[in-house]
Amino acid sequence: MLDATLTALADPTRRAILARLADGEARVTEIAAPFAISLNSVSKHIRMLERAALVRRRIEGREHILTLNPGGLDEAARWIDDQRALWRWRLAELDRILQEKADG
Repeated sequence: MLDATLTALADPTRRAILARLADGEARVTEIAAPFAISLNSVSKHIRMLERAALVRRRIEGREHILTLNPGGLDEAARWIDDQRALWRWRLAELDRILQEKADG
């Protein structure tokens, strides 16, 4: 799922869709309106967000209503935090080694 999440977040259109949904649920047509691409193209972006579990869709009659699923970001956030901690430690170790060489 991490790969799907990071792939989904890599595209500025998909990030813009998520930013819009952070303000509240919206119909697919409302999401598509500000983009200078076809509704079909926006729908493809939305499907990718759904596969990454970042967006949920509910159907009411003919309307497709989308909501943000912020829980879908949890795995990516954990991975980023782990990487940050690992690199912070590695750089601190490198700094310590270089300091020892400079002092010794």
